[in-house]
Amino acid sequence: MALTDCPSCNKKISDKSEECPHCHFRVGDASAEDVLRKQSLQRYKKKQSIQNQSLLAVLLFVAGFGFMYWGGTKPGDIQHNLAILAAVAGFMWYVVNRVRLVIIKRFSS
Repeated sequence: MALTDCPSCNKKISDKSEECPHCHFRVGDASAEDVLRKQSLQRYKKKQSIQNQSLLAVLLFVAGFGFMYWGGTKPGDIQHNLAILAAVAGFMWYVVNRVRLVIIKRFSS
C-alpha cells in the first residue's frame, strides 16, 4: 500500500482508497479529465485568494500613506511612525503576493 497525493486537496491518501477521506473526492471513479478539472479549480481558487490578499495589501499601503501625509501628525510621532510602518508593510505584502502569482503562472502546466 503506497501513499499518493489526492488530485483535489493534495493531501496524502492510500492508492487503494476509492474516496479521499479529507475532501471526499471520488478518486476511483474519476477520469483524467475530472482530475485535470479539479486541479484547475484548485489553481483558480489559489490565484483568487492571492489576488484578494494583494487588494488588502494595497489598501493597507494607501491607508498608511494617506495617514502619514494627511493625518495631521508630525514626523517622529508614534502615529507617523505607525503610518510609515503600515505603508511599508502593505507595499512589501503586495510585492510578495505578485511574486507568488508569477510563480503559480510559471509552474502551472
